[in-house]
Amino acid sequence: MTKRTSFSSQVALLLFTPIFFMACSKDEISVEAVATVIKVESTNFLSAGLAEPITIVSRTLSTGQTADCYKIVSKSTPTDHNMGPWCPSNISDGAEAGGIWLDNGKVYDVDGAFIKNLSTFYSDKTWMMYNSSTGNITKTKTLAECQAAANPNVGAEYKNFCVECLPSYVSSLTQTYYIPVYPVKLSSSVSFGMGPGSTGPSVRGLAFNGVRFDAPAPVSIILAAYTLAPFDDAGGHINLGAGYHYHAATGLSKKITQSDGHAAMIGYAMDGHGLYERLDANGKEYTDLDECRGHSDGIRGYHYHVDKAGANNFINCIKGAYAN
Repeated sequence: MTKRTSFSSQVALLLFTPIFFMACSKDEISVEAVATVIKVESTNFLSAGLAEPITIVSRTLSTGQTADCYKIVSKSTPTDHNMGPWCPSNISDGAEAGGIWLDNGKVYDVDGAFIKNLSTFYSDKTWMMYNSSTGNITKTKTLAECQAAANPNVGAEYKNFCVECLPSYVSSLTQTYYIPVYPVKLSSSVSFGMGPGSTGPSVRGLAFNGVRFDAPAPVSIILAAYTLAPFDDAGGHINLGAGYHYHAATGLSKKITQSDGHAAMIGYAMDGHGLYERLDANGKEYTDLDECRGHSDGIRGYHYHVDKAGANNFINCIKGAYAN
């Protein structure tokens, strides 16, 4: 991925894993008949990123019906690209020493210059994340510091810290997900969990490497504490509850190129519909997407196209039944 701007700051770790499944009222759900239903292909997932082989189990969907679902137990760490770096060590460091930050739809490099100029970037002189004498950047260096600084209720002692949680901290963590083998299209959309009026999952989907496409990072909470937790170039970072997870699709994880010039496939949403890159092979954005960022064609059936990397977002809602 090509980073787009020389400045970068980052956002948001949540210490605790979001609740990803919440029940829907069956009375409010109706299934839509669709011409093309595309089966989820378990072989698309990279086995190296899984803690055990994918199996099929019976689960209750949000419609109330029972259906076959894939049980996917992920190691929450990618095997198709490197993780990190996240925080540079000195304000003289270049972009290669740090990650990226997503702000107002743009992608910025978290290089030394960005850290040095945080007070200007955010028009707030409280930002001072480095030693003015040595240029060394203040960042977390231990598991305990990661845990304390990644907490939304960050203590004053961690103000102006760059939060860098390392893969070794979550090396034994696994996450279990259930995705319907055959997507069930609904006649209306389902909002994602964790917000007012929401009923659906909070996790947006899974990349083929088993890493989850997560809910938007809570930028305002993190910035209010004067901390940064940069994403790496792949759009991911680590917290102790979710392990490594994505907040942006930057094109570094496994993708399946489409022979007709359609955007490449990068994973599955939690309802089993395919997740594809934003742009087609000619670099053009799709203009017929619905409110969830989805549309249909005769080859791929109903599917989604993810948002631009700087948006801190993947898709806006789901149009299919999900496993409770």
